[in-house]
Amino acid sequence: MGILEDLIKRAENSCELCKNQENLDIFEVSPSDGSLETSALLCDKCKNQFEDSCELDSNHWYCLSESMWSTVPAVQVLSYRMLKKLDNQELLDMIYLDEETLEWANKGLESFDDSIVQKDCNGVVLSAGDTVTLIKDLDVKGAGFTAKRGTAVRNITLGREEGQIEGRVNGVKIVILTQFVKKN
Repeated sequence: MGILEDLIKRAENSCELCKNQENLDIFEVSPSDGSLETSALLCDKCKNQFEDSCELDSNHWYCLSESMWSTVPAVQVLSYRMLKKLDNQELLDMIYLDEETLEWANKGLESFDDSIVQKDCNGVVLSAGDTVTLIKDLDVKGAGFTAKRGTAVRNITLGREEGQIEGRVNGVKIVILTQFVKKN
């Protein structure tokens, strides 16, 4: 039997991520040696979502809450990588990968675009883990409170969009525009 037939048998003739049964094909999980162990059977939609040129459909990926528990390492790696791409911290906290599988999963992750440099209101470059201070009262939409001027936001993470950082204020993780913060 060839790899495709073995994958169809292993996956019970359905996509190993979303369980769709149409337009199935082999997807090699990089770095791959082309073997059954480093391949997965995916539908067109899942396969296209792993390509850089395709915009992510977050509604399609609700299936990851089930597929991340697969006993197949290639499927675990794909689930982990897509959860990272979607920045779904809740499921990332639950997923279990042994050391070897985690190392494999991290090898294929694209690094974030390093060309985006986050700067505070004074033009000082911000780095992940920095502490910043709010320079203006900010109404936090959806949380029902106002982040007051002078509030220290510790251990920030850099946003994927230019001019945005993430941090915790009153125990709530929020996105803050860099024009309203200064580095301590």
